Amino acid sequence: MIGYVTLGTNDLPKAAAFYDSLLQEVGAKRLWEFPRGIAWGVAQDKPSLCVMKPFDGNPATVGNGVMVALAVGSREEVDRVHAKALELGGKDEGAAGPRGDGFYAGYFRDLDGNKLDVFCLG
Repeated sequence: MIGYVTLGTNDLPKAAAFYDSLLQEVGAKRLWEFPRGIAWGVAQDKPSLCVMKPFDGNPATVGNGVMVALAVGSREEVDRVHAKALELGGKDEGAAGPRGDGFYAGYFRDLDGNKLDVFCLG
């Protein structure tokens, strides 16, 4: 049902470098780009993550309570992607680990302050 999720940025080149490196960890690559934004995904017909400068020209701000969750296949991938986000300058919002029965996740903020998590089930 979800086609894509868009996060705002005030520094597209900096955000692009962060997401190019981070999302290759989950097998995603740039699907399209134009002067205001870039989208990454694993295929055109699968959900993608976009980072864009706001259309209205105002500064991008972080949505309180908004979070993008990246699904991966194992706890090892969760650990790796979470560590990569922090290595790239992201801020830790919750170390990778179990969060209840069968849910394993790590939380972080990107360089613009957008909150993401990487998780696996089982």
